[in-house]
Amino acid sequence: MENNFEKSLIELENIIKKLESEEVSLDESIALFEKGVVLSNECRKTLEKAENKIITLTDAEGENLDDW
Repeated sequence: MENNFEKSLIELENIIKKLESEEVSLDESIALFEKGVVLSNECRKTLEKAENKIITLTDAEGENLDDW
């Protein structure tokens, strides 16, 4: 999961750099933007899953500590 996240994040950064620094046609800019949106959504979903897992684990740990 992290490996895909890392790859998506790197690809997203490359898209941003290309859009900011290179001369690209309007059509290419739109295609890059669309790909960036998809990658951004994938990264966001991965982070949300990780956050939910951490919340679940810390809530469970808190319950276990209360039992002591």
